[in-house]
Amino acid sequence: MRTARARRPLTSLLTALAAACLAVTAAPAAQAAPTGAEAAGKYIALGDSYAVAPGTRTYDDPNDACRRGPLSYPRLWAAQHTSYSFVEASCSGATAAEVKSRQVPQLTADATLVTVQAGGNDVGFVSVLQNCILTLDDKDCVAGVDAAKAAATGVLPGTLADTYTAIKGAAPGARVVVVGYPRLYKIGGSCGILGLSDTERSALNSAADVLNTVLAQQAANAGFTFLDPRPAFDPHTICSGNTTWVTSLEWDKLNESYHPNQAGHRDGYLPALNAITG
Repeated sequence: MRTARARRPLTSLLTALAAACLAVTAAPAAQAAPTGAEAAGKYIALGDSYAVAPGTRTYDDPNDACRRGPLSYPRLWAAQHTSYSFVEASCSGATAAEVKSRQVPQLTADATLVTVQAGGNDVGFVSVLQNCILTLDDKDCVAGVDAAKAAATGVLPGTLADTYTAIKGAAPGARVVVVGYPRLYKIGGSCGILGLSDTERSALNSAADVLNTVLAQQAANAGFTFLDPRPAFDPHTICSGNTTWVTSLEWDKLNESYHPNQAGHRDGYLPALNAITG
């Protein structure tokens, strides 16, 4: 048993987390010029909250549940490659199954590049985080992480395979990049004993590792490219002592907690995507 941390009332926190992190909508896609014959290619972004703006604190419309904004890595890539037309189908809260049902229909046969980042919501990662934040005992956090990892290895592969097959069918000529998730914490780093314990931090990191392993394998099975963000992000995780690229827990901004911040999108994901696409 470790020292208890100050905690918000359980009911209000769960309500806020559910409303902020699990909202899923089918908002219209954002599209940028050029289009048609003027475009050298067409880029379509699919995914969940990691592919949009939570953590950047800059939104097109703060009231839009999809939480899109100009500082996400898909938007930044599109801004750098102005000869491409761009469709943003990603939406905060999306599962891989919802990417298939709500976002894949926005793909077109003339797409030349597709990014897809989904899977974290399928294994209940938001619930895992909330459990680790609220529980007083490390073993409860670890048990929740273990359940998420079991879902990642047991159920998620089939869901991803179905989603990736649908992507391939809708955009058969596109290069598809499956985007992974960063680890959150530096173990034994500069955070000391405040907040989560190193046992909990290690468990959360292990969940990211298992999720990435599943994503990489299913990407390979589909003939897609896997973008692993961990090498770039690891020196910039929470407790690293360096400039952080992911947001930590903020009680007044629960829907932005544990997401890539502006630097994470700009200096982490964007260069990694450019290294693949050129």
